Amino acid sequence: MAKNKKNVSRRNFIKTTGFVATGITIIPRHVLGGKGFVPPSDRLNIAGVGIGGRGAGILDGAAKDSVANIVALCDVDEKLAARVFEKYSKAARYKDFRVMLEKQKDIDAVMVATPDHTHAVVAMAAMQMGKHVYVEKPLTHNIYEARMLTEAAKKYKVATQMGNQGASGDGVRKIIEWIEAGTIGDVTKVHCWTNRPIWPQGIQTPKGKFKIPENLDWDLWLGPAPQRNYNPAYLPFKWRGWWDYGTGALGDMGCHVIDPPFRALKLGYPISVEASVSQVYAGDFQLADIPDSCPPSSKVHLEFPAREGMPPVEMIWYDGGILPKRPKELLPHEEMGNSDGGVIFEGSKGKIMCGVYGLNPRLLPTKMHQIFKEPAPTIPRIKGGAGGHQQNWVKACKEGTPTTSGFEYAGPFTEAVLMGNLGIRSYNMKKLKPGKTPTSWDPWLYPGRIKLDWDGENMKVTNFDEANQFVKRKYRDGWSLGV
Repeated sequence: MAKNKKNVSRRNFIKTTGFVATGITIIPRHVLGGKGFVPPSDRLNIAGVGIGGRGAGILDGAAKDSVANIVALCDVDEKLAARVFEKYSKAARYKDFRVMLEKQKDIDAVMVATPDHTHAVVAMAAMQMGKHVYVEKPLTHNIYEARMLTEAAKKYKVATQMGNQGASGDGVRKIIEWIEAGTIGDVTKVHCWTNRPIWPQGIQTPKGKFKIPENLDWDLWLGPAPQRNYNPAYLPFKWRGWWDYGTGALGDMGCHVIDPPFRALKLGYPISVEASVSQVYAGDFQLADIPDSCPPSSKVHLEFPAREGMPPVEMIWYDGGILPKRPKELLPHEEMGNSDGGVIFEGSKGKIMCGVYGLNPRLLPTKMHQIFKEPAPTIPRIKGGAGGHQQNWVKACKEGTPTTSGFEYAGPFTEAVLMGNLGIRSYNMKKLKPGKTPTSWDPWLYPGRIKLDWDGENMKVTNFDEANQFVKRKYRDGWSLGV
């Protein structure tokens, strides 16, 4: 008997496990492959575009799901991407995402973590080929691109996710539940701030011509942006402070900081924006000419209309070291927000404060929070810890489940965030005569600080037409959005 137990025949194994069908033996691949084996047909083949920086992290987050399979990697900088190439050594390597999408037919989904100015062209090309897409924040470089990606996601019926990982955290869910329970009453004002920029901004356009590093394809890196000589002032991370490539402090952190109030208060398109920015001087009484660089600091006022029984909301954004007034309810030793920034909701019955990503939400004063009985959870929590946001998307790709920051939400949200940049870029802009080229950063000329009225449905500033040039960019030849 012992001998028989040790030598179970293949036929007896099949009988006892129940895999017999009309004389044909059927053995599932997971049985042959062992514990944890995922059949190739169940895998999600993922390509990463822009993998040298944040792209490495989101790929790792997705790869924690056993379904995910990294099959292709694309980056214009071989040196910056080397560690990721080595980690996923079986994946095919590319420099041009267009070549990758055309050549490699086994790709199911694409994760995009390029600089802001190429998010939309990569994501649109992938969606038009039926690929699921994950795009780092901000979703796009400008408002028009956000609208186009929102419409494309609906048209092509693919799973989408913007990379604002706080959207999958518990903090934002708690805040929504507290506000829906009426904990702080009607919210009419929200303060949002960040410690960014942590890269150079408010600087003059660099001059001179530098040799392009051998490991970098500069023309591909430029993508849809205007042709410009390579300069180390732009790379590898400093591109965020240049309008041609980045979206400044607001674009970098706005999608993390503003997400909790945007969701909890059910905000949509703002109806106006007003901004002020810090000035930069090149000498005594001489203002520096910095039309291409984002300002060192800014303060932005966004107005949102009443909606769904909730009153109008004023949202105030601060960056570059500018902070809101410290709440009187906060004790001297208590931190305001967290090291990266934070949010304060002002309601008719109290205040809520949290850090970036909605972390550590609490009522003010803190002693009120200590006796606060939280309402029962009504919103499902996302599992997975670090990487849960990416795994939420992987699951959606395979099972058709909702994502926490799909483009139907992330598109309009990104439009609202980037609306702030219309105010920033229009600050101190000259009033133009027909046919003249716009020039910003001249505080002695009209209009100075101006309030822009916004028609969100039509993506148009209605009271200062010069600002509309920033709604949509001009694309370099050969780099159209393809719509």
